[in-house]
Amino acid sequence: MNARPIETVSSAPAVLDSAMPLLFVLLWSTGFIGARFGLPDAGPMSFLALRYAAVIVLMGALARAVRAPWPRSRREALHIAVSGLLVHGVYLGGVFTAISHGLPAGVTALVVGLQPLVTALGARAILGEQVRPRQWAGLALGLAGVALVVAHKAGTVAPGALGTMLAPAVVALLGITAGTLYQKRFCPAFDLRTGSVLQFLPCLVLTGALALAETQPVRWSGHFVFALAWLVLVLSLGAVNLLNLLIRRGSAVHVASLFYLTPPTTALIAWALFDERLDASALVGLGLAAAGVGLARPVRPGK
Repeated sequence: MNARPIETVSSAPAVLDSAMPLLFVLLWSTGFIGARFGLPDAGPMSFLALRYAAVIVLMGALARAVRAPWPRSRREALHIAVSGLLVHGVYLGGVFTAISHGLPAGVTALVVGLQPLVTALGARAILGEQVRPRQWAGLALGLAGVALVVAHKAGTVAPGALGTMLAPAVVALLGITAGTLYQKRFCPAFDLRTGSVLQFLPCLVLTGALALAETQPVRWSGHFVFALAWLVLVLSLGAVNLLNLLIRRGSAVHVASLFYLTPPTTALIAWALFDERLDASALVGLGLAAAGVGLARPVRPGK
C-alpha cells in the first residue's frame, strides 16, 4: 500500500535532475541577448563590474539573512575565488569584449562552443575522467552542429580584423574551460550563497580596475537597466547557481557538453526577439547539436 507514494516521491529528484540541464541551457543562452541590449550603453568592463557588484550585494544580504555557512578554511575560500575568477571573470570579460569589438555573437558562441572538446582533453589529463569513444563522437557531432548554426555569421566580419576580434573570445574559451576543471578538481561542493560572493568578488576587483581605463560613460537607458537586471537576476543568480550544481553532480565532460546547445538556443531566441532568420543549415545544426549532447552524456551503470 505504501509503495506507490514512495515511488512518486522518489521520482521527484529524477525529474529535477532531468530538468536542470535544460533550464541551464535556456537561461545561459540569454547571456548574449543581454549583452546585445546593454553593451551599446556601457563599456564591457563597466557593464560587468556593475553586474558583479549587484550580485555580491544581493547574495551577501541573503547569506547574512539565512546565516549561510562560509568555507571552513582560507584555502577552501581561495579555491572558490579562483574558480569564480576563471569561470565568470575571464570568460565573461572575453565574451563581452569580443562582442563590443564587433565580433558577431554567433561567431563568439562558436569559439566558446569549442569548450567541450577542450574540456574533454583536460578532464582526461587532470581529473582522470574516462572519455568513451561514444562521447568523443557526441562532442564532435555537437561541434559540427554549432558550426552549421553560426557559420553564416562569419561572413559578416572583415578578414583583416577577424584575428583581433577573435582573441578575447579565445581567452574566454580558455577561462571557462580552466575554471570548470579547476572547480571540479578543487571545490566541487560549496554553499551557493556564500560561494557566489567569493566567486564574484575577485571578478569585481578585476573588471573594476579595467573599467577605469574605459572612456565610454554608462548611459542608464531603459535597455541598459533591463539588460543589467536580467543578467544579475537570471544569469548570475539563476544560471550560475545551476552551473555550480551541475558541476557538483556530473562529470566535467557532461557539463561542458551542454554548452553546445547554447549557440543554437541563442539563435532561436534571437529569431524570436529580433527576427534573425534561421536557414535550413541552421535548423540541421540545431538537431546535430542536440544529438551530440545526448551522445556525450555519460552512461549510468546498469544502462
